[in-house]
Amino acid sequence: MENLYILIAAFVSAVALGRMIIPNILIISLRKRLFDVPDERKVHKRPVPRLGGVSFFPVILFALCMFSALRLLMGHGPDESKAAQLVCELLFLVSGLTLLYIIGIADDLVGVRYRRKFLVQVVSAAMFPLSGIYINNFYGLFGVFMVPAEVGIPLTMLLVVFITNAINLIDGIDGLASGLSMVALVVFGVMFVHYQMWSYGMLAFVTVGVIIPFFSYNVFGSASMGRKVFMGDTGSLTLGFILSFCVIRYCMYEPGMLLTVKSSPVLVSFSVLMVPCLDVIRVVLRRARNRKPLFMPDKTHIHHKFLAMGFSPRKALVTILLMSACFGVFTLVGIRYLNNTFVFVVDVVVWTLLNLWFNRVIRMKNN
Repeated sequence: MENLYILIAAFVSAVALGRMIIPNILIISLRKRLFDVPDERKVHKRPVPRLGGVSFFPVILFALCMFSALRLLMGHGPDESKAAQLVCELLFLVSGLTLLYIIGIADDLVGVRYRRKFLVQVVSAAMFPLSGIYINNFYGLFGVFMVPAEVGIPLTMLLVVFITNAINLIDGIDGLASGLSMVALVVFGVMFVHYQMWSYGMLAFVTVGVIIPFFSYNVFGSASMGRKVFMGDTGSLTLGFILSFCVIRYCMYEPGMLLTVKSSPVLVSFSVLMVPCLDVIRVVLRRARNRKPLFMPDKTHIHHKFLAMGFSPRKALVTILLMSACFGVFTLVGIRYLNNTFVFVVDVVVWTLLNLWFNRVIRMKNN
């Protein structure tokens, strides 16, 4: 119970610190005129400060370090046999986050070429295998169980870069990237707490805590009154990297763990991040088919489809978040009674059919 109290205190401190820092970021952005200027591809009509994500990493680092130290002082930390591995994982996580934080700020302030950002993402992704964590088990998905390191390590790095970019690319309307991240982080946090993985649960809920004040300014703030803020690349890269860490750590099998085929960590992780991940795959395949640059921004993402169907940005946000939550709930229930591979196929088929239906509605609306 003491671990739960510490986790709640860490969450509350993250909310409070985020609430204190973001207004100051707004003041600095307005004074220095650090705005995201609207263009034909963007939804917003007024210049909006884009440095809201600068608050994420410092607050997460402070809350995680402080309350992890309190856990140790109170005698509720991990066993000595696991403490060294945990510290190693978290230090490598912070190292990767530091690199992404620096490149994110540089991109938000002066712009950075995509190749440089991609290189930094690859280096950051390498931190996870260096700390000893990687995808080593598929828990029966497509009949695959244990995965050798020579396959799991490059797969892990690819997955980290993919998830990080998926969160970055889905950040197209107010609250979407942060909302989807909160849905996924709450699921991971609950799962970590359920399996008594308190340090990882604290990371997930602390991140949710710092997102909440940003979300209120981003979704409900007024641009005309200088109360609105975007997370920028600094924020989206931070959230994407933390989510990828949660995915890898939750999916990694270790002897003696309670994770089994029935709990299907790989499938659960896929379901809570399905909307941003499958949306990126769909957009990239569409660009490849049309022989367009794969990473050139356009208006073909899922939120653009909802706007084209006549949804307001707020209604599009709520609908997409509900979609993500429904996929997660279906998967969590389905894995208890159905084959993992069948649940995965159903998720993908339903997503595909929904997108075909959205396309049909858009065509009918334009005719």
